[in-house]
Amino acid sequence: MKIRLVILTLVIIIFQFIDAIAQDPNPLDWANFKEFDKLNDKLPKMKKNKNRIVFMGNSITIGWLQTNPNFFKDKNYVNRGISGQTTPQMLVRFRADVIDINADAVVILAGTNDIAGNTGPVTLKMIVNNLKSMTEIAQANGVEVILCSVLPAYDYPWSPGKEPNIKIPILNSMIKDFAKKSGAYYLDYFKVLNDGNNGIIKEYSSDGVHLTEKGYRVLEPLLEKALEKVLN
Repeated sequence: MKIRLVILTLVIIIFQFIDAIAQDPNPLDWANFKEFDKLNDKLPKMKKNKNRIVFMGNSITIGWLQTNPNFFKDKNYVNRGISGQTTPQMLVRFRADVIDINADAVVILAGTNDIAGNTGPVTLKMIVNNLKSMTEIAQANGVEVILCSVLPAYDYPWSPGKEPNIKIPILNSMIKDFAKKSGAYYLDYFKVLNDGNNGIIKEYSSDGVHLTEKGYRVLEPLLEKALEKVLN
């Protein structure tokens, strides 16, 4: 009887595995290289005196393009945000999605999903180390770096109890310190979005984490000012 149960359990596991592969043909593509590989190949060569700006990040980054596409229209802005991603995943695909497409500057907005535990337990130091590595790779290839503060979040709806309201300000202080030492530009989004309790001002967010169009519009002049400084 026990042997039959073991065999039945194994059969169920095998079928679940086959079903998972059927749903995701690249189950081992942890960094999700496939998300942009074809788009990267189709990018045109940049004209002289033009700069390609790459946005590296998570759902907040790709949400910018989806929520306010006009901000990206007719500009040399390349959005390479992937929902749910953490800094180690971004680091793995950084060369493919930033260096290899000849970026002149990269805007990195990352870290909140790490704190939420999307890819497992992590320390703030580990997050900063991944940001350091991305910065060093960029600078070694002549790419200007804008390191953005992590946006305020009082809690995560999908992962409650992680205390982002406490951890994010500490992380931002660490990012700012590294930016100063490395020569990267630190762009402080946290200050203009903070509701006073280290959460996002309600009118700027739909769920306390992701931004509304109004929230993105608050960031846009700050970003353009930062780009003007690093590229001139």
